[in-house]
Amino acid sequence: MQEPLFLKPVFQEKIWGGDRLQTVFGFDLPSDKIGEDWAISAHPHGVSKVENGEFSGQKLDELWTNHRELFGNAKGAVFPLLTKILDAEDDLSVQVHPDDTYGMAHEGELGKTECWYIIDAEPGSTIIYGHNAQSREELEAMIKEERWDDLLKKVPVKKGDFFYVPSGTIHAIGKGIMILETQQSSDTTYRVYDYDRKDDQGQTRELHIQQSVDVTTVPAKNAQLSIQQQNQGQSSIITYLKTPFFNVYEWQVQGILNLKKNAPYTLATVIDGIGHLIIEDTESMKTDRYELAKGTSFILPTDIAKWRIEGNLTIIASEPGIDA
Repeated sequence: MQEPLFLKPVFQEKIWGGDRLQTVFGFDLPSDKIGEDWAISAHPHGVSKVENGEFSGQKLDELWTNHRELFGNAKGAVFPLLTKILDAEDDLSVQVHPDDTYGMAHEGELGKTECWYIIDAEPGSTIIYGHNAQSREELEAMIKEERWDDLLKKVPVKKGDFFYVPSGTIHAIGKGIMILETQQSSDTTYRVYDYDRKDDQGQTRELHIQQSVDVTTVPAKNAQLSIQQQNQGQSSIITYLKTPFFNVYEWQVQGILNLKKNAPYTLATVIDGIGHLIIEDTESMKTDRYELAKGTSFILPTDIAKWRIEGNLTIIASEPGIDA
């Protein structure tokens, strides 16, 4: 019986980062400016390592290359998904990501479609989500003239909100927000505006105006969600998205939640509470129990067909989409 793969977090220091990944999740942080926990990643800028079992100490990108059977012998040169927890102590830059075609042609990697589950948000928090330009020429002019209040759409957010952010969407996470992000495995970001702020060396960060104009969807399109909920007693499965890139769920556990495989493999991160993952092998009559706590991230490989979660906890889970 195959074991789940529990993964060690990879921390990324950011100009807008803080220390809430320690105060909220209990992580041992290397600095007080940590903006991101790359919870499940095979991207070369931050690769997760397995912490348990037969593959302990091995990197996720190596498993994808050498043990594709763990992932249903899925195709693709790279592990397609990346899961992060972000702590925005300050506003993130206004940015946009390319699609796969532009990303591969100009950056040599996948494009970046992503989605956000709002773990927490201070009162009055907002995100930038979309823009008001009606043509590419108007977009370019508004950026050049720095008409940010006219160009950018601000949206209020609260804990538990969910947003789909397809490639081509101008966006920014605002100060005081913590999110769980599910995305394509890409680190390509084109900055449109960064508030003219400077780093520790007194330098402003690079902007990517031409690339941003090239890849932004004009006019902006609001991504429509069709959220569905399936209850099991006091527990539930909430389906947020099913896209060509990824499917994303919330497992809300109050007692017991029974689950089964819908895709070759499943990614999961605990964002609140404690409990256990239980996997039973009906042939050997063996039952394995794994502790789950806030911040725990794991992959359920293809050999695990069904499992259950016990306790009182919230998990954001994802699967590769049909094109991943």
